[in-house]
Amino acid sequence: ERVDLALKKLLPKKGLSRLTDAMRYSVLNSGKRLRPILVYLASELGESTDKGLDDLACSVELIHCYSLIHDDLPSMDDDNLRRGKPTCHIAFDEATAILAGDALQPLAYSVISNSKSLDEKMKVMVLKKLSYACGWNAMVEGQMKDIFTKGNISMNELDRMHTQKTGELIMASLEIGGRNAYLNLDKINALNSYGKKIGLAFQIKDDIIDIESPTSVSGKRQGSDIIKEKITYPRLVGLDASKKRAKELIE
Repeated sequence: ERVDLALKKLLPKKGLSRLTDAMRYSVLNSGKRLRPILVYLASELGESTDKGLDDLACSVELIHCYSLIHDDLPSMDDDNLRRGKPTCHIAFDEATAILAGDALQPLAYSVISNSKSLDEKMKVMVLKKLSYACGWNAMVEGQMKDIFTKGNISMNELDRMHTQKTGELIMASLEIGGRNAYLNLDKINALNSYGKKIGLAFQIKDDIIDIESPTSVSGKRQGSDIIKEKITYPRLVGLDASKKRAKELIE
């Protein structure tokens, strides 16, 4: 509720333009808000204040939402549903969806750079973390591998792909919160280890949901990974082994 309220305030007003309506549509659509919640929770581990905390939480969610818009495009995963609603390119059109994603990414950076609550050192750290997490060697490379990897790969290679695509932004969310709480390096490293494991567990559970959960529960087309012949954990090691590994990672 807290991050939803903050996002509503920072996004352009409804009805301003077709572009801004597409931005609002894609951000304010009842997501789990996992990443901003991790920012908030990690910030509670030390001596942080609420000063600038909503800016930090919103920035990671805006990056995530931009990535989902592009992830759903016909040239990528070609999904028609996201969180139980038509995807941005279906609700609007493909060009508008691309541009809405293009607009949300720099908005995430400007939320930080224009913040009146964060000091300059914190701003630089956050911008470095976010730009790496969604860059060529992290989220974008992970998405590239997800689209074009068709043959059998090793578990380590699959883990690396999902750490890049999903885990890096989760780890960045935790570290941003931890840095805001003035945690020492050992605790930051512990948060990163935690983030890497829950990032992988999150992806495994997502692969399982694709097989087991109907569209009414998951909010997206059931079996879409199988139709697209994607390399997933269940495809690589089977459903039971995937559930076991997710449980071990969570523990």
